[in-house]
Amino acid sequence: MSASIETLLVLGASGDMVSRLLLPAVGQLLDQQPERRLLVIGTGMEDLSQDDWLERVRASFATVDAAGPAVEDVLDRTSYHQADVTDVDQLRELLDRCEGTPALYFALPPAVTARVCTALADLELPEGLQLALEKPFGVDHESAGALNAQLAVLVSEDQVHRVDHFLGRSTVLNLLGLRFANRIFEPLWNRDHIASVDIVYDEVLGLEGRAGYYDHAGALVDMIQSHLLQVMAIVAMEPPATLDEADLRGAKAAVLRATHVAGGSPERSSRRARYTAGEVEDRTLPAYVDEDGVDPASETETLAEVTFEIDSWRWAGVPFTLRSGKAMAAGRREIAITFRPVPQLPVGLVGAADPTVLRIYLAPDQLSLELNINGEGDPYDLSRTVLGATFGQGRLSAYGEVLEGILDRDPTLAVRGDTAVQCWQVVEPVLQAWRDGVVPVEDYPAGTSGPAGWAPLSPPAS
Repeated sequence: MSASIETLLVLGASGDMVSRLLLPAVGQLLDQQPERRLLVIGTGMEDLSQDDWLERVRASFATVDAAGPAVEDVLDRTSYHQADVTDVDQLRELLDRCEGTPALYFALPPAVTARVCTALADLELPEGLQLALEKPFGVDHESAGALNAQLAVLVSEDQVHRVDHFLGRSTVLNLLGLRFANRIFEPLWNRDHIASVDIVYDEVLGLEGRAGYYDHAGALVDMIQSHLLQVMAIVAMEPPATLDEADLRGAKAAVLRATHVAGGSPERSSRRARYTAGEVEDRTLPAYVDEDGVDPASETETLAEVTFEIDSWRWAGVPFTLRSGKAMAAGRREIAITFRPVPQLPVGLVGAADPTVLRIYLAPDQLSLELNINGEGDPYDLSRTVLGATFGQGRLSAYGEVLEGILDRDPTLAVRGDTAVQCWQVVEPVLQAWRDGVVPVEDYPAGTSGPAGWAPLSPPAS
C-alpha cells in the first residue's frame, strides 16, 4: 500500500455519529495499517476549540484501543474549523488545507448535503476527490435523483460512496461464501424450496436523543428503505461473475428493480406501530411521543414491517418480510430463511416435521440450521435440533470496512446511484399509504415484541 498522504475532511464533524462511529473506525483502520498517513480535518457549525476537538478524537480512538505511529500522526496533526460548508469561499479554504487526494465525508442532513454540492460546483476540485455521503440519500426518489445529478457534475460515479455500514465487507462476504461456496444451499435457493424470508433488525434501544432526525424518518426510512433492502438484495441476487464492484452492484440492482410491495397493497402487506411507556431490560422508557424533541402530534412509527415480492424466475411468489423496531423486548438481528415442508412423512415416523430454518445472524455474525432428526428414546419419534457455526471475524468493524473502501477509492461496498433511487421507489407506495392513514399506527409497550394482535414472523430460535 502506498504511504502517500491522504486527507479525510469530515463535514458535520461535531455530530454524535462522527464521535461514536466514524472516528473509532479511523482509529481502528490506522491501528491495523500503521503504514497509512492520514490527515483528519473536522468542520462544523459548532464552535469547538482545538483542544476540545483533539479530546474528542482521542476519546473515540480509545474506544477501540487504537495505537501506533499512524494513530499518533493523526493526533499530532488533526484540526477542527468552524465553518459554513455551504459557503463557497469557506469551503475553498477547507479544501486548501487538505493534503494529497482528499475524501469529503458528508455527515450532514440531505438538504445541507445538496447545498454543499452546489457550492462544490463553483470550485476547482482536486483530482481524484472522493465523496462519501451518509444516509438518508435524499428524502424520496425525486430528491435522490436530483442529488445524483448534482454529484455527476462534480465527479464520476466510481468516486461517490453512498455509505451503508450494513454492507461492511465481512457481512457481505459471509453471505456470498455461504451461498455460493456450498452446493448444499445454492441449488435450493429458490421458490421451489424456500417458503419465506424474514429480515429482522429489532433493537432494545429507544430514541437515544435522535429525535431531530428520527421523528422525520421513522423505522421504515431509517432501516428498511436503506439497510434492510440492501441486505435483501444480497440474499436474493443471482450469482455474480466476480466480486468486482460492477458485477456485485449490478446483481443487487437487478433484484431491487424487480422488488415491489406484496400484492401491490400496502394496506395488506405493511404494519406500523410505536412504543408507549414501558420497561426495557433494566431501564424505564417514556412513551415515544413523550421523548424530548418529538412532536406529540407525530405519527412517526418506531416499528415497521413490510412484505415484498421479487418478480423474478428464482423468487416469484416468495414473501420477503423486512422488519425493524426500537424499544423491543430483545434484540433480534437476523435473516431467517424458512424452507418448504417435506411433502410427506413415511408412515411410522411420529411427530411434526417442522420446516427447516436457516438463520444468519448479524452482529455477531453467526448461523444456525434448525433440522428434524430422530430423537432420543423411541427412534421413530422426531425431535428438533440446531446446528450452529460462527463466521470468521472481520479485521475491521463495519464502519472500518466502509472507510477503507473510501480511502482506497474502491466503491464496491457503496450504494450505486440508481440503486439509491430504486430503494425509494420500492417503499414509496407504503409511505404514501401511511401518510394517507390507510395503515393505522398501533401501539406496543416498550419492552415487548410488538402489538399484541400482530401474528409473529418466523419465530426466533429458542
